Amino acid sequence: MKILVCISHVPDTTSKINFTEGDSKFDTNGVQFVINPNDEFGLTRAMWFKEKQGATVDVVNVGGEETEPTLRKALAIGADSAIRVNTAALDGFQVAKELANVAKDGAYDLIIAGRESIDYNGGMVPGMLATILKANFVNNCIGLEVEGEKAKAIREIEGGKETLTASLPLVIGGQKGLVEESDLKIPNMRGIMQARKKPLNVVEPTQPETKTETVKFEKPEPKGAVKMIDPENLDELINLLHNEAKVI
Repeated sequence: MKILVCISHVPDTTSKINFTEGDSKFDTNGVQFVINPNDEFGLTRAMWFKEKQGATVDVVNVGGEETEPTLRKALAIGADSAIRVNTAALDGFQVAKELANVAKDGAYDLIIAGRESIDYNGGMVPGMLATILKANFVNNCIGLEVEGEKAKAIREIEGGKETLTASLPLVIGGQKGLVEESDLKIPNMRGIMQARKKPLNVVEPTQPETKTETVKFEKPEPKGAVKMIDPENLDELINLLHNEAKVI
């Protein structure tokens, strides 16, 4: 089985976020980037298929040279090779088209993407990728088994879980629950050294059109100051909740 894992290069959640050029561009200065958490769950599940079923695992990213350390980390975790599409990720449609070209060339049986990336939270790429490839698609995936040409997937739905069966090729949008957090792999020294020798292939983009354009970023309003209320003064508390907070 050939598996392709889509990797997004995203800011660490502890990073301080700022914008430049009139709040139209994200300021990357001083920001540490990591593998998108939803993608990391998917990569870990792919490693399980490699260890248990002998699958080959490639990882792919759409981005410039700055994303290569993230791909190298994926190689250190255990992926066999990496592919970088040499263009900036501009919107979900453009990324999906570039990923689809890589997937078609590699004739992959299973494509694992994160449900969404934690930077833009668009949640569009996996579904568009499956549509372009005319492949089966399961989103919000929290469980996956593959036997031969058939897969059994569990996805999260409102109020519960749904179990589905599908034929390969299959695209999934994975998330937390696809593997246990305790199963996530931290690269060791041996893996890091091996990653240096594994292929990281750079392919030129097909430059599909984009469907959206970022006009402006805006930070949330800062939280207001905390008001301390005498616990015995219920009238004041009710007045503030009713007239100021407007929650009752």
